[in-house]
Amino acid sequence: MFLLPNYSAGSHVTGSEATTSEVGVSQSLTIAIDGPAASGKSTIGGLLAERLGYLYLDTGAMYRAVTWAALDDGIDVEDEQAVTQMARGLVINIETPMVDDGRQYSVSVDGAQVTWQLKYPQLDRCVSLVSVYPGVRHVLTEQQRRIASQGAVVMVGRDIGTVVIPDADLKIYLDASPEVRARRRYLELVERGEEADYERILSDVVGRDRIDSQRDVAPLKAALDAIVVDTDKLSIGEVLDVIEELVEGITAGSEERAGG
Repeated sequence: MFLLPNYSAGSHVTGSEATTSEVGVSQSLTIAIDGPAASGKSTIGGLLAERLGYLYLDTGAMYRAVTWAALDDGIDVEDEQAVTQMARGLVINIETPMVDDGRQYSVSVDGAQVTWQLKYPQLDRCVSLVSVYPGVRHVLTEQQRRIASQGAVVMVGRDIGTVVIPDADLKIYLDASPEVRARRRYLELVERGEEADYERILSDVVGRDRIDSQRDVAPLKAALDAIVVDTDKLSIGEVLDVIEELVEGITAGSEERAGG
């Protein structure tokens, strides 16, 4: 466990503690960012990876891709055996975006581009069910661990620090109230010109929290040695400042130990 300046494992960070820092990364770290739906994981993870020159992997996109594929193939998402069998045969690729349309990455399923389809609200009501299936989780977790083993990666999801890469160099748990998270998702859809119902989105967020936190396989929770960051009153820039300072603390500590 790393001893970080100003913050300790398991501590909570709020808006009043955010500071600005310049980060120089001299080593390939593995950074795990977990948290509930719409807590800002994707936005923060993508921007952090860009600043550090790291690979960005949103593991939630992989589960959404499996869910999308099941629905697209007419498979009942409540049929665990059928969904698991399908997942074993899927080729899911997450790559640096080749088009400048606001996406953080491009996702393809068996060669078909599905990046924006994975944002559809109807997937929110199915993905938690699919992500509970042990067979699906096993298939995707093995892929995620293989990628993480290469280092220099920012990986976001709901069980990254607890299950996928429990030995990550830095573990962050982003949190926010259901109301704030639902509002963010609502505004995201509106900005893209899509129809959005705030109350329905809020209901979906609350329901998904309940399923994710109570599931038997890899439930949503902060790792014991994670830094919990409450983003309710933090801007995107302030959250990045907090995490960059933590990264800087790790690299500085490693360099000091290496120097003697």
